[in-house]
Amino acid sequence: MKKSTISAAIRCVIASIVLSNSVAYAGEIGPRATEKANNGTDNIVDLIVTYYVKPGAKDEDEVKIRNGSVKHAFKAIKAHAISIPEKAIKGLLNNPNVDRITFDEPMTQLAKPGSDTSTTSLPTGPGFMYPELATMPYTGTGVGVAVIDSGSRFHTDLAIDFTGTVIDSADDVYGHGNHIAGIIGGQGSKGYYTGIAPGSSLISLKALNDYGLGKASDVIEALDWVLINKDQYNIKVANLSLGHPVYQPAADDPLVQAIEAVWNAGVTVVCSAGNSGAFGYGTISSPGNSPQVITVGSVTHWGDTDPSNDIISTYSSKGPTKGDHFVKPDLVAPGNRVISTRSAGSHLETFFPERLIKVPRAKRAEYFQMSGTSMSAAVVSGTVALMLEKEPTLNPDTIKARLMRSAKKPVVADVFSTGAGVLDISAALNETGTVKNAPSPRAYQDVASGMLGFDKTSVLWGGQEWALSYLWSDSYLWSDSYLWSDSYLWSDSYLWSDSYLWSDSYLWSDSYLWSDSYLWNDSYLWSDFAMVDD
Repeated sequence: MKKSTISAAIRCVIASIVLSNSVAYAGEIGPRATEKANNGTDNIVDLIVTYYVKPGAKDEDEVKIRNGSVKHAFKAIKAHAISIPEKAIKGLLNNPNVDRITFDEPMTQLAKPGSDTSTTSLPTGPGFMYPELATMPYTGTGVGVAVIDSGSRFHTDLAIDFTGTVIDSADDVYGHGNHIAGIIGGQGSKGYYTGIAPGSSLISLKALNDYGLGKASDVIEALDWVLINKDQYNIKVANLSLGHPVYQPAADDPLVQAIEAVWNAGVTVVCSAGNSGAFGYGTISSPGNSPQVITVGSVTHWGDTDPSNDIISTYSSKGPTKGDHFVKPDLVAPGNRVISTRSAGSHLETFFPERLIKVPRAKRAEYFQMSGTSMSAAVVSGTVALMLEKEPTLNPDTIKARLMRSAKKPVVADVFSTGAGVLDISAALNETGTVKNAPSPRAYQDVASGMLGFDKTSVLWGGQEWALSYLWSDSYLWSDSYLWSDSYLWSDSYLWSDSYLWSDSYLWSDSYLWSDSYLWNDSYLWSDFAMVDD
């Protein structure tokens, strides 16, 4: 069995043997860290080292004697963020407490000022996309939402309960953080562009710098803050409209481990799927590749009241997740040409002044237009705040399950693009049922038969009412139509005729579906991570 396939539990057994017998090299080095180690230079590299047992002074000494430094000791996970010469990386494995050494991945926000070229819609704000919000009795009052992003800057629509930072100042010099905060909880002081949950309590944590960039360790540090302070600020939701490409299994990714610790502590984590949909399948970003969290893709709204002409945004990343093959996104929400609160004088509006929006009778522009799965995630985070105001005791898994089952279902669904469908806020608030666990199902390919199967959510989630036939059934939405231009591929109409398509785990039996290389020409999608060509 390859080291990369050894489970965390088995590695813990190995660690106990190592600790008792002083045998070295029980740990592993991730693929990107291995690249750096093989360089063998004096260049300093940033890493995240995870341990079997909570690290202490001896583990810090193991770093220091190799001319490295410990930058941060995390609380969400048993890990250190360190800086160390490339040539010293492999020597860290001499510490029997080391579980895995991972490159501290660069993070970026997942939005863009421009719009999806597939639409010429009028500009829209969160309230316009969901007009029913105007008459709803819920506004997210009292629900704390942590916005882990590029910070915040004063805006009359934003009432930020707490502003903190792990890098630079807390000010949103870039302009992404204010936009996300406004989608979630903007108060519409000018009479326009009210957020989804204007009564929610916003907690801004800056983990991306003044250019919308950061490191995985910065985000984990912000997640640490959430864990420590969640009770004081009643933080029930965390929005992460950011990510990095997937380089290793979710179970080995320290960022995924950290958000799952937050999830397990009772905070619903909402992540953007990524903006790499133009590159095809297997493009979901981390930490959205976690099977636990709610991962959101983008649907393009045309500025009308007819949902039947909406399409999946061309940039919205597609599943299954790389290597693990979890079916993502979990659902989609409006993310194209969304108008929300500006960050006055930010880098984004300096470079894209044409995206500034001035409302009638206003003296100056107070809003900014952006597109991306960043915006979609924020719409869902706001919805979660509404659900929690209505039912404060809901656990994160129940929230995820209800969102997916209540979503408006696509017709001829491509679940790797649409997930369970399009967010329906009213339906989500009226949904019932509870679950203890709601992991996203895994897709798998039977090599012998060519069939594609899925885990049974009725088993994973603990009830037939959560079967795939209820999560992924028929309705109205097409994804990118060019993808399905080969009509022969869909000539067997019975294949898509009813909910049987997603009713159990032995689906898509027409093996021709997998013979068209245009769909699955990225062969790495089904390969072991050790085989991935990055």
